[in-house]
Amino acid sequence: MQTKESTASQGINQITEGVIWKQLLYFFFPILFGTFFQQLYNTADAIIVGRFVGTQALAAVGGATGSLINFFVNLFVGLASGTTVVMAQAFGARDTQGVDHAVHTSVALSLIAGLGLTIFGVSIAPLALRAMGTPADIMDFSVLYLRVFMMGTIPSFLYNVGSGILRAVGDTRRPLYFLIIACLTNIVLDILFVAVLRMGVLGAALATVLAQVVSAVLVVVSLLHTSAVYRLDPKRIRFHGSTLKEVLKVGIPAGIQGNMYAISNILIQSAINSFGTATVAACTAFSKVDAFFWMVLGAYGISITTFAGQNFGAQKYDRIRKSVRVCLGMAFATSFGMSLLFFLTAPFLLGMFTSDAEVIQIGLEIMRYMVPFYFTFVCIEIFSGAARGCGSALVPTLLTCGGVCVLRVVWVLVVLPLNHTLVTLIISYPVSWVLTSILFIIYYLQGGWLHNRIKKLGYPPEVREKHKRSSRS
Repeated sequence: MQTKESTASQGINQITEGVIWKQLLYFFFPILFGTFFQQLYNTADAIIVGRFVGTQALAAVGGATGSLINFFVNLFVGLASGTTVVMAQAFGARDTQGVDHAVHTSVALSLIAGLGLTIFGVSIAPLALRAMGTPADIMDFSVLYLRVFMMGTIPSFLYNVGSGILRAVGDTRRPLYFLIIACLTNIVLDILFVAVLRMGVLGAALATVLAQVVSAVLVVVSLLHTSAVYRLDPKRIRFHGSTLKEVLKVGIPAGIQGNMYAISNILIQSAINSFGTATVAACTAFSKVDAFFWMVLGAYGISITTFAGQNFGAQKYDRIRKSVRVCLGMAFATSFGMSLLFFLTAPFLLGMFTSDAEVIQIGLEIMRYMVPFYFTFVCIEIFSGAARGCGSALVPTLLTCGGVCVLRVVWVLVVLPLNHTLVTLIISYPVSWVLTSILFIIYYLQGGWLHNRIKKLGYPPEVREKHKRSSRS
């Protein structure tokens, strides 16, 4: 029998009450700063390697290696989002047992899945990089970096799942603090290993893995030593069948959705490799700048997912729809502001990674065709985040697969051969964003993402009828 208790005395933030924009920002800024520092310590590798080792090493830590790493990271983040949704819904419904099962099932999943992915990633690294056409002059560097990075899979899993648990119950500060510490650790170790000890790409990879270990230890210790309902007890770490099913039901589609981009980017990276090492280095530099936009938009996505999850558990459906409108407005304003900022500071931003004039010029060309279209991705991030928060993960995944992955694959295989230039390749990004955004707008306005979930859970007729009225309004 499930037990329910008041959470008011536990010092945990609930977001089922209060002014929506303030509550969203309460979540958004800690998540933003957290992802900023997470991105910062990834960027530190590229800056220090590019400056102290050279163009080939810069291409090695990005390029095909970066695309494959993004593929694995999306799996971590996707499964962690499953934890966040299940936790947020149980917490919003004040279901103590549901929270407990979500914590211990998710930690068990991170350990088992992390070990499996470590073995898989280390084993396939050379084959995957060769299949992507990695230039011969950076192949050894790329294999080394990817294999060392994959040794940090379990810590990365534990951090993402642990942070998902904390954010689901409203604690956005500690994940931020842990990432700041990890970021500073990575930068110090980067300087020590690469600039001082001259360990090159190996040093950069080791610095990243050790920083991930630090963040994982901090988040696990915080879960072990809390007296709140989400306390982690090592003796109770195991799979709870129904909870695991719910976590995977959201987490796997979310991971697949994220990897629709990663898979298409792997294919695109293979095409980029055909343009030579300078283009690979330019794309690496741009991707590090570009990632700061995606971290901001991703913070909005995580915020609306958690917000929708708690309010769905509390059966406050009007509040979910209002929060989506508010979050859309904030995300659009942010995307326009960042696009302008990137345009004004483009030479400086790219110059942080390299002094190679050819690399910088190629990077500027890429920015001209991508940055103006950032705003077209807003609806995809916010609508899919809200739907996942309510437990509807499959359709957003299918929309992303069709609008992003399939279209980009067709573009590379059909359009690019007709005009084999970098610009033709880069245009596939904004084209796929626009089309997928239209699909998500239609999906959201249709309303099934919320109504079908309410109906499936068997809530009383008066609750379903109230939702229908709010949908029509």
